[in-house]
Amino acid sequence: MDETLPTATIRTQVTVPLRFPDGYLTSARVYTFHGLVDGREHLAFGLGDRAAAGDRPAADLPPPLVRPHSECLTGDVFGSQRCDCGPQLREAVERIAEAGGYLLYLRQEGRGIGLYAKLDAYALQDGGLDTYEANEALGRGADERDYTVAAQMLVALGVTRVALLSNNPDKAAQLDRLGVTVDDRVSTGVHLSPANAHYLAAKVTRADHALDLPFVP
Repeated sequence: MDETLPTATIRTQVTVPLRFPDGYLTSARVYTFHGLVDGREHLAFGLGDRAAAGDRPAADLPPPLVRPHSECLTGDVFGSQRCDCGPQLREAVERIAEAGGYLLYLRQEGRGIGLYAKLDAYALQDGGLDTYEANEALGRGADERDYTVAAQMLVALGVTRVALLSNNPDKAAQLDRLGVTVDDRVSTGVHLSPANAHYLAAKVTRADHALDLPFVP
């Protein structure tokens, strides 16, 4: 049964040129919102055929490719290789620009526990815990992310059906429960490095992420 979704509305929209360190260029229509349930400043980036200003997309267009991407300051901005967040963000922008859709940039650092707590969790991981065990050792949930705001943003943009760019089954389950139909799940690439191998393995074994890793049965 779908949960009742509080209404959000578009607050501002503006075109922003994007440039990544490898030289990739595109532009996005960036949206801000009123009425998001957690009061945080989440953003939607319209890419490809959703990058132009104007009315909502025509109803006969295929469902947009959508990635809800949780903010990761260390990976997205500073290029940390402890996770795969930065490469996933870069990949998602290009793939969504090609297909047409939205990247939802969600302020949910550290799977929802915040930046300082995430760095505390890093210290525990250095002592041998995996990324989920470290969150729990801090007295937090293994994954505290709630995608209600993602569903609110999509509905405000006129989107109720999506092709979901994610390896995480919880994102699909939450969106479906919130009334946004996931017509298709599209996996991201595997951004494996020596520094993040343990982290990626934990995603597979602890949270059923769809990652084809050579060392996980």
